[in-house]
Amino acid sequence: MSGLVFRQLFDTTSSTYTYIVGCSATRLAAIIDPVYEKVSRDVKMIDELDLKLKYAMNTHCHADHVTGTAALRSKTGCQTIISKASAAKADLFLEDNEKLKIGDLELEARSTPGHTDGCMTFVLHSHKLCFTGDALMIRACGRTDFQQGNPRNLYNSVHSRLFSLPEEYSVYPAHDYQGRTQSSIREEKMYNPRLTKPMEEFVQIMENLGLKYPGKIDVSVPWNMRCGPTEADDKDILADIAANKPPA
Repeated sequence: MSGLVFRQLFDTTSSTYTYIVGCSATRLAAIIDPVYEKVSRDVKMIDELDLKLKYAMNTHCHADHVTGTAALRSKTGCQTIISKASAAKADLFLEDNEKLKIGDLELEARSTPGHTDGCMTFVLHSHKLCFTGDALMIRACGRTDFQQGNPRNLYNSVHSRLFSLPEEYSVYPAHDYQGRTQSSIREEKMYNPRLTKPMEEFVQIMENLGLKYPGKIDVSVPWNMRCGPTEADDKDILADIAANKPPA
């Protein structure tokens, strides 16, 4: 089994986890769910780990932060990836059950819609890891009240595509708001307060969360449908993101 180079990074503003997944033999790597404002940090980390970035990929079209995929492509020459179902721009598009080689490592793409139509989970079977985006979080799940959200689809996705994985697989989500870094399939099957319920009860929970309108959605989604900005797009792009100013 090829060795794994792995880092979990965090953006405090959006509570987003970014993951670097690298092959120790070939030094090729992918980055999952990068944040635009953290691209310099990510490039520095990749360089310090002596990795060559092959792919910058998103689990879905995010609504709470602007993706760093296009900026990473500009800086490293990597290819950008998202699911075909997302309808967002990228260099490569993944469909359900496709495999992605990163050196000697292989990620399986599992379609897990419900939070959005284009949500995907990336599974690294060789090391028993799954990167679940907003489909399955630690004792929670992504909201389903915007961006094609559908609680029944999300429930089916988690139960059929994720809870069917071996229970010892580690769960690495796109976000956590309470300082937790990882879970497992076993833990979420036992303790997730939403997804352990019958479907109709889960639907009622999701339809009555009473969450606020996402603060960054009006700037994040338009940019993320374009694969995110590069530094060449606008010299004031960071100020525009902070001000929730969508792209022209």
